Amino acid sequence: MKSETKPIETVSVLAQSASVDPNTPMPARLVDSSYPRGNLPLQALLVMALMGFILIATETMPAGLLPHIAGGLNVSEGAAGQLVSAYALGTVVLTIPAIAFTRGMRRKPVFLVGILGFLIANTITVFSPDIALTLIARFAAGAFSGLVWGMLAGYARRITAPELAGRALTIASIGTPLGLAIGTPFGSWLGTTFDWRWSFGVLSVLTVVTAVLALTIVPDAPGQRPESRVPLVRVFAIPGVTVILVVIFAWMLAHNTVYTYIASYLRTANVSISVDVVLMVFGVSALIGIAITGVLIDRVPRPLILGSLSLFLTAGVIFGVLSQSLAAVFVAVVLWGVAFGGAAPQLQTAISAASGENADIANSLLGVAFNVAIFSAGVLGAVLVSTFDGMALPFLMIGLAAIAVSIAFTARHTAFPAR
Repeated sequence: MKSETKPIETVSVLAQSASVDPNTPMPARLVDSSYPRGNLPLQALLVMALMGFILIATETMPAGLLPHIAGGLNVSEGAAGQLVSAYALGTVVLTIPAIAFTRGMRRKPVFLVGILGFLIANTITVFSPDIALTLIARFAAGAFSGLVWGMLAGYARRITAPELAGRALTIASIGTPLGLAIGTPFGSWLGTTFDWRWSFGVLSVLTVVTAVLALTIVPDAPGQRPESRVPLVRVFAIPGVTVILVVIFAWMLAHNTVYTYIASYLRTANVSISVDVVLMVFGVSALIGIAITGVLIDRVPRPLILGSLSLFLTAGVIFGVLSQSLAAVFVAVVLWGVAFGGAAPQLQTAISAASGENADIANSLLGVAFNVAIFSAGVLGAVLVSTFDGMALPFLMIGLAAIAVSIAFTARHTAFPAR
């Protein structure tokens, strides 16, 4: 083992002796990795993926259970819908402070605290008889979710050999499409068949299992070195970071607006396909997208993200131009799912590479951008659908996708380089 760690120590000594500016981001992988080259800690990454599955399923679960939650808490469906908003608000407000406070700490204890905090908040939701307490619990769950999401990308990279960092992120991120494709529909069925509290209760049980697995399987890793920490404002100034955040916001705003109001589009287009079928096809296609990403992300990251954005743009064009064709709409859903499936690891890889040792803070900004896009999509989609109709959604998708493609294509040196 000594022969493997010595080069890493040598790199660190050379970097210090060269009088490198301590504020210049350096690849955390050169310093933090305790794994030999070529080793992929698959079991640990799958535990992270399981936690991601739980987080995304918990965030989206209320959408399919609003009448049942409203009835159980004796409130209107509009009030019950605030469970989604409270969760997103907790993520947006507290993610960055939490990541900034913990970025120098050992990674495994922080991960476990995030899991246990989320478990407590979600369990309160299961048993809460009052809407106010439930909203507070959802806010707290969103905050702990933001902490876990913010550190997950950096943690996965720190325990993986540098040449496999992109593949590691892909595996750790597979919980997102699985949560959308399987977790949310299953939770909706469970809550409809029995009681809405069962859906959240099952997620709490899975969280306990994840905590045990994390404690026993996931290795520890050091936090960020003090001399490399950049103040939050200066993270925005790191070349490429702001550009990536703009691409994230445009892409996710378009995606979430169409995803949230897809029923309105299908109704306006008058194609004979149900929302359930569309979401199922989307989820399966997203799994294909993440599989493709896992194979290509460490070799051709720039063509991969440009290809994903182009597929997303193509799907928008088909939705808009060929809306009367069932076959065309079906193809568009497949392209949309494939494009979205690899989005999270592709964007996390890009922002982690751009920010170096400040990857945890940068990824917390990524999570905030995601959730701001989710919140904005609900408002924007409601305005578009009520002012026009569902056919306005594809044209929003086309416009925002074109902006994202243009920015990514021109940002060839810092945000989305070839390697």
